[in-house]
Parts: sequence; structure tokens; C-alpha cells
Amino acid sequence: MRAFNFSEDIVAEIRHDRYHHPHPRVQRKMEVLWLKSRGLTHADIAELADVSPRSVQRYLDEFAQGGLDRVRRLNWQGQACALDEHQPSLEDYFIEHPPRSAREAQAAIERLTGIRRGLSQVRAFLKKADRHGLWGGRRL
Repeated sequence: MRAFNFSEDIVAEIRHDRYHHPHPRVQRKMEVLWLKSRGLTHADIAELADVSPRSVQRYLDEFAQGGLDRVRRLNWQGQACALDEHQPSLEDYFIEHPPRSAREAQAAIERLTGIRRGLSQVRAFLKKADRHGLWGGRRL
């Protein structure tokens, strides 16, 4: 097991970010670092932080590679939306034919692009695409 030396300043930042960082995944990583700074074993840390032993190793590797800045970085980008490439043409269509409901928008999207999405996904896409205020603030 590797030895980690945590300065008082680092421990203070970890202590703060355990509960106050805006992203819960970073909070969990900070919890692992906090427990490691207290001298617990990796198995105990995994159990107390409710993460896998491999996650404990990964979080400690991140800390060893780049300190707290590296631990705070979130690399997850999510999947690209298949509708993004159709956004300009869909916006043009919806400017001329504003949908009265999400179901109507869903049918238009499927007809125009061949891509079928659930109502929640259609609403999320419309919200993201509504830069021009097409829906006038009303919910679809």
C-alpha cells in the first residue's frame, strides 16, 4: 500500500469539499481521500465510502498524479444526442410550425429525421434548442 502525505492545507480543502463541492461524485472522491488521510486501509475506505476497492485505487491514483485539481476534474462528457446534427433544420421547422405539445413535437421529429425519442428526451431537446424563445416559456 502506498504512503500518502496530506498537508494540513490539503486536509482542510478535502474536509471542505467532502460536503460543499457542487458535484456529488467529487464529494465521494473527497470522502475517500479524507478516510485515507485518517490512515484507514483501502478495504475499510471502500466499505465506509460505499465504493469498490478499485475506485479507491483510482481516486488515489488521481490524487497522486495531479493533486486535488485532478481529483476535482470530471471527465465524463455523456453521449452526443443523435438529434444535435438535425437541430438547425428542426429549429427552422418548429419556428414555422410551433408544436402544441411534446407529443406533436415527437411525431414531427420522427417524421423529419427518422429518429424516435421518448417524450422526456423530446422535451429536453426542445428546451436545449429553445434559444429563440419559440415556446414562449410554456411547458410542452
